[in-house]
Amino acid sequence: MGLLSLGTPLSWLESRKYNEHVKRNGIEQLLKVFAAASTREGDPLAWGDEVEYMMVEYDSHNGNVMLDVKRDEILTSLNTEHLPFCTAHNVHFHPEYGRYMLEATPHRPYYGYSGEYVEFNMCQRRHVALAKYQEMDINKELGILTLAVFPRMGCEEFINLPPELRAHKNNTSRSLFLPDEVINRHMRFPTLTANIKTRRGEKVCMNVPMYVDSETPMVDDTVCERDWFVPEDKESILASEPRQIYMDAMGFGMGCCCLQATFQAPNLELARYLYDSLANFAPIMLAASAASPMFKGWLADQDVRWNVISGAVDDRTPFERSKDSLLPKYNSQGLGGIDPQEYHRVQRLPKSRYSTQDLYLGGNKFFSRFYNDTDVPINKNVLERLMENDIAPMDYDLAKHFAHLYVRDPLVIFEELLDQDNDHSTDHFENIQSTNWQTLRFKPPTQEAVPGNKEVPGWRVEFRTLEVQLTDFENAAYTSLCYLIVESLMTFHSHVNAYIPMSQVWSNMTRAHARDAIVKGKFAWKNSFEPNETGSSLKSMKEIFHSPQCGIFPVFVDPLLRHKSFVSKSWRELKFSNEHKRLYYYLRLLSDRTSGNIPSTAKFLRQFVLAHSDYKKDSKVSIQINYDVLKMCDRLTRLDDSKQELTQFFGTELAEYLKSTTPSSTLK
Repeated sequence: MGLLSLGTPLSWLESRKYNEHVKRNGIEQLLKVFAAASTREGDPLAWGDEVEYMMVEYDSHNGNVMLDVKRDEILTSLNTEHLPFCTAHNVHFHPEYGRYMLEATPHRPYYGYSGEYVEFNMCQRRHVALAKYQEMDINKELGILTLAVFPRMGCEEFINLPPELRAHKNNTSRSLFLPDEVINRHMRFPTLTANIKTRRGEKVCMNVPMYVDSETPMVDDTVCERDWFVPEDKESILASEPRQIYMDAMGFGMGCCCLQATFQAPNLELARYLYDSLANFAPIMLAASAASPMFKGWLADQDVRWNVISGAVDDRTPFERSKDSLLPKYNSQGLGGIDPQEYHRVQRLPKSRYSTQDLYLGGNKFFSRFYNDTDVPINKNVLERLMENDIAPMDYDLAKHFAHLYVRDPLVIFEELLDQDNDHSTDHFENIQSTNWQTLRFKPPTQEAVPGNKEVPGWRVEFRTLEVQLTDFENAAYTSLCYLIVESLMTFHSHVNAYIPMSQVWSNMTRAHARDAIVKGKFAWKNSFEPNETGSSLKSMKEIFHSPQCGIFPVFVDPLLRHKSFVSKSWRELKFSNEHKRLYYYLRLLSDRTSGNIPSTAKFLRQFVLAHSDYKKDSKVSIQINYDVLKMCDRLTRLDDSKQELTQFFGTELAEYLKSTTPSSTLK
C-alpha cells in the first residue's frame, strides 16, 4: 500500500504549506541514494510477490456473504503473538486499505527460479491466515478469498456491521454507498481518503459501463439525493452518467485486491532496462489476468479493475483535469483544495496519479527519445536539481522520470516526520514515490545500499497490473510467467529490444479494459524483438503469446528454458518432466486462456451470474446471486469439483491434474 508511518497525520489544509518542504527534501534524499548506490553491481535476481485477500463472513441462514470489518485485529495478532508461527512458515502479513483486507508476502525473498515453492508459499500464507482467522470465532462461517472485486461492494448488507453500530455518518469519504468502517484503522488511510477529496475539491468519481441486458435500466438507480453533507451530497447526480455504474469513494478502488511482483536487477543500468522492457507487458498481463466483471452490485461491460482504482485516488482538481467544477458555487476557480496563492505553479495533469507508466528511463543502446512520445508534465525545478548538483548528477532521461513523479503533491504528511536526516531517511522521497501508483514502479534502494552492502535490497522493478486469481495455482502461474520473462530479459538483455512508443502502451491499457479483451482484443505489440526492430502492429492475445516471431512463449520462455536445460525445444516438453511438470501446467493455463480454450476469471464469473435462476436480465447482482457466486469461488479456491465447476473453469486436463496433485505433495 505504500509508506506506513506512526505519528500525527495532518489534514490537507494543514499539510499543504509543507508540500514544497517534503518535495525538496525528498529530492535530496534521492540524490543521497543515487550517490551511494548508483555503482552497486552484482545483485542476484531476488524477487517476491504480494497477494491480497478479502475476509468474508457467510450467513447461510439468510443467503448472504458480507465483508468482515469486525475482526481486523487478526492483522495485529499475525504480526505479534503469531509472528513466530508466521516466520516459521516464511510468510508475512501487511495492512491494506480495507479493514477486511490482508496482504501477504513471503517473509524472505525468492532467489532465482523457485519452481513450485512459490505456489507452496502462497498455500502456506492462505493456510496460516485462514487458520488463525477462523479461530477468532468458531461459531461463524468465516472465509478468506483472493477475489479482485467484492461484487456487492457498496450495496445493502455488504458488510457485517448493522447501521446502528456504525460510529458516525461517513464523514471521511462522504460516500453515498460506503461507510467509513470499510477503511483500515491506521490513521494514514482515513487521512489519505479525506485529503484526496479535499485537494480534489470534489468527491472522487468513477463511471464504469454497465453490461447491457434486455432489462438493464438507463441509469444507476442506486444514486440518490441526500442531505448529510454539503456540497458533496449534491455532486453524485451531476457526476453519474447514463448506463454507467457510479462510484464515489476511494474504497471502491483501493478496496480491490491485486497480485504484484517485485524483481531485483543486478545493477542500475539493468534495472532501467528491465523497467522499460516490461512497459508493454503490463497492459497485456492485465488483460490476460482479467477477473473483475462486477462492481457495486452490477455486471460491468469491462473485465478489469484498473480504471476504478485510478479514479478512486484521482486527487486532481477540476482545473488540473481541464474540467469544469461540478458545483461552481463551491469551487469557482476549479482549484479544489490548492491554495489560490499557488495558482501560478499549477499545471494541467492529463492523468490520475494511479495510471499507466508514463516514461521510459533509457540508459541502454536500444532506447531513443522517440519512444517517449506522450505529453508528460514535469517539475522543472526538480529536473534541474537532479541534473545539476554536486552530489550525484543524473542523466536527462532518469531525471525526467523523477521530475514527472514530482508534479504530484504529498497526500499524507506526519507532523513528527517533517524534519528528517536526509543522509539516512527516505521517508520524504517515498511520500511522493509510493503515491505515484503506476503500472510499473522503479524502486531505488536506500542510502545504506552502498556497493559492498548486500544486506539491503538494490535496484528493483515492481510489476503492478496483475488481477488476483481465485486459486494459489493460478496466482503462482501468473507470477511464475512474469519471473520467466524477467529472467529472460536479464539473460538476453544484449539482444532483446522491447521498445514501442509509449502512446501505444497507453492505448493498450485502454484496450485491456474491454469485455473479453483476452480473446477479442487487439493490442499494439512488437513485430520482432530483434535489436534493430522498431515496428509494431495490432495483434490478438493468442498471437502475443504464441507467434513464432514475437510471441511471449517462443521469444522469452522457450529460449530461457533451453538456456536452463529444462527443455530441448519448447515449454510443452515440460509435461513429461518429473522436476518441472507443474511449470508446464502453469504455462498451459496461460496458453489456454489467451487462446480462448478456457474462460478468463472475469468471463466465468459473468456467465455464472447470467445463468443464475435469480438473475432478472437487469444487470444486477442480488444478495442471493452474490452468495452463490462467492460460494462457488470458495469451492474453486479449495479445488473442490463437487459441482463440476473445476472442469468448466480450467478445462478437463488441467482440472484432472489439479485434483490429483498439490504443490506440497510434489515438492522435493
